[in-house]
Amino acid sequence: MKNTPFDPRTQKEIDEPNLFKDEFKDVAPIKQDKIPPQRFSSKQNSGLRQKNKTDLAIIKQAAAAFEFSDGFEGHFDIDQPLKYVKPETDSHEVKRLRRGDYPPDLILDLHGVKKEEAKHEIAALIHVAQKKHVYCVSIMHGKGTYALKKSIPNWLIQHPAVMGFHQAPKEWGGQAALLVLIDLPLHHEKY
Repeated sequence: MKNTPFDPRTQKEIDEPNLFKDEFKDVAPIKQDKIPPQRFSSKQNSGLRQKNKTDLAIIKQAAAAFEFSDGFEGHFDIDQPLKYVKPETDSHEVKRLRRGDYPPDLILDLHGVKKEEAKHEIAALIHVAQKKHVYCVSIMHGKGTYALKKSIPNWLIQHPAVMGFHQAPKEWGGQAALLVLIDLPLHHEKY
């Protein structure tokens, strides 16, 4: 008998690579069908950023928008200074406005502004006051034709965030301005 060196591998281990090759000999490689991502030039990138900023500005503007109705008229005593207290608000707060205890943190000057633009400006003012947690704001409407002086109180009593208002004391504009108390949200909103 012929003496052969001992091979510890079994016949199965020796044939495995050949068996694998035999099974897959008819398989062809697949062509790559991946499409590389589109690379934007710096001009296109800045255009996208600008579009996103514009979209965000529109969303913020919509959040600040409040539709005031011109058809609504509140009753104000013409013999008294112009004032309003929301039913669930303490009337003492509006008295403090009259005395000048609350200096306004934001002032909106509407001299020379048309009614429709004034509506948007007032809505935006109230929105910003809530966002920045400002309790008292001043709206200067002027005397002029009395168009804004007559309309602004009727608009303000429609807004749910207005707790009350009072004709401003002389140091804050007197008969040509209103001091407005804003109901502040309990939580901070981030925009």
